[in-house]
Amino acid sequence: MMPVCAVTRFWFVFLLLFRLFNPLAAQDTLQRSEAVKPVIQYGIASYYSDKFQGRKTSSGELFSQQKLTAAHNTLPLGTYIRVTNLRNKKSVVVKVNDRLHHRNKRLVDLSRAAAQRIGFISSGLTRVKVEVLGKKPPPSTGKQDGGKIVRK
Repeated sequence: MMPVCAVTRFWFVFLLLFRLFNPLAAQDTLQRSEAVKPVIQYGIASYYSDKFQGRKTSSGELFSQQKLTAAHNTLPLGTYIRVTNLRNKKSVVVKVNDRLHHRNKRLVDLSRAAAQRIGFISSGLTRVKVEVLGKKPPPSTGKQDGGKIVRK
């Protein structure tokens, strides 16, 4: 009969090797890492003041009120998001290219073009749902050229 520490050591090594060389466990790990849960946030949106027109954003781009862009504090720069106005259910896809002031409690700050698309220019603020779409521009009916939609 083997001593207790030898039995314990045997099972420890056996389980370690099983975890390392089990092809089903490796496949399961890959599937879990590839299946990213969609990130959805709710909060208040505003839109940029005209004084920011032509200034550099945090990403280095020049800000334009005519492009479909946004400022967000926690999402990586270059991320595409879908912003939906919860009052009228209109939505727009924008690219995050700037940051809000760290004391600002709003979720997202949109360009004027994006704010017009979802219909809150007159109110100035609105409750929104933000869905993270990823780093690649989503497919659309037109070609997205610098934030402007060009119909073919």
